[in-house]
Amino acid sequence: MILVYTHKITPRVRYIFKHILTRTLLIKVNFTSKIEEFVAYNGPKLSYTKNPLGNEFFLKSNDLLFEQGVNDMEIIVQKWDDIPCFFKAGPKSSIPYDIFAASFYLISRYEEYLPHVKDVHGRYTAEQSLAYKHHFLEKPVIDIWTYKFLDALKEKFPDYDYQKREYKFISTVDIDNAYAYKHKSLVRSVGGFLTDLFNLRLLNVWTRFAVTFNIKRDPFDTYYRILKVKKDQDIKTIFFFLIGNYTTFDTNISASKRKYKLLIKEMVDYAKVGLHPSYFTMNNVLLLKKEKKRLEEIINSPIQRSRQHYLRFSLPETYQNLIDLEIEEDYSMGYASNVGFRASTCTPFYFYDLDFEIQTPLKVFPFAVMDTTLNDYMKLTAKQSLGRIRDLKNEVKAVNGTFITLFHNESLSDYSRWKGWKRLYESMVKIATS
Repeated sequence: MILVYTHKITPRVRYIFKHILTRTLLIKVNFTSKIEEFVAYNGPKLSYTKNPLGNEFFLKSNDLLFEQGVNDMEIIVQKWDDIPCFFKAGPKSSIPYDIFAASFYLISRYEEYLPHVKDVHGRYTAEQSLAYKHHFLEKPVIDIWTYKFLDALKEKFPDYDYQKREYKFISTVDIDNAYAYKHKSLVRSVGGFLTDLFNLRLLNVWTRFAVTFNIKRDPFDTYYRILKVKKDQDIKTIFFFLIGNYTTFDTNISASKRKYKLLIKEMVDYAKVGLHPSYFTMNNVLLLKKEKKRLEEIINSPIQRSRQHYLRFSLPETYQNLIDLEIEEDYSMGYASNVGFRASTCTPFYFYDLDFEIQTPLKVFPFAVMDTTLNDYMKLTAKQSLGRIRDLKNEVKAVNGTFITLFHNESLSDYSRWKGWKRLYESMVKIATS
């Protein structure tokens, strides 16, 4: 155990010290604001305040962890060796930067509470983030800082028994469109057929016809392949099912369809299943509640996980709604337009609500890469994408973090805009598990 002295033990101090020391470095931590207790303690200890008490491990504190609410502040990003960092701590400090305040700023998504311009889908954009502006979006800097901090701790307390966490990989799959042509309503099927014919998309016309009359498998029916990879590579896989009503942005087949219900129930037998709340649930708790109940009735068990469709979430409202509905895990933390680490970490963390200044029970699992980001936004080929995936995986592996990927059943189809991407998922899993 490490004892931390600070002049004021705030919820922010408790939250970020426990995240870095306990959840990342597997070191138990206790806090005191009594100097006598700190001085009398014989084990490893550090002080987090303005001036050192003696020759202990000292980290000069920034004011951020002792404030409340959100304030606009000037942040000067510099280099700690070759890694971007901020909140310089001064010459007396055992490490040159206050990584606890800097980590809190990034992991709480402090900047997303400040005034900003949203994109067409009402989302905070990567381009406005500190990580994008200072070119560290593709590095889990909080984890990197944490291991640099660990090196300094080991130097100060060489006899302490340090444990090492293990690298993990989680494959997540969003089901936005369970099938390309099967089990659609007559109106949608006829409308789609006429649209393809009018635009002379003859391959689509033939495929639609062949699927409808069971001559060939539906292109998006790739579940057997995903489950085979899961079994062969022994990986954790989570399916997120979109079951909202039909809208311009939610075009899945109806959740009332028997075949769709059977598909969901079948996936529950082989993998974890979560909710993919529809486009308009971002600030609509009643709609979110309705969809959660709908999926729970299909699988006959409580829903614990979710990921927002289009990655549409607004802090803190969307997360507050998830907490109210007793969702325990969220997998939305990432950008649609850019790969990398939105919260600058590859370690799952508990959402800290800056409105109420509390650590919540909602655990956030940040993903590093999404197939549509690579294909639609970055316009990369499958081969180029594999290189980017390898780079991100190596960043996570270097800090023994959790590498989470987001794919869709569609991207394994080798059909339409996913032509040439069929083998990417299997190759990605091999890289992620090697």
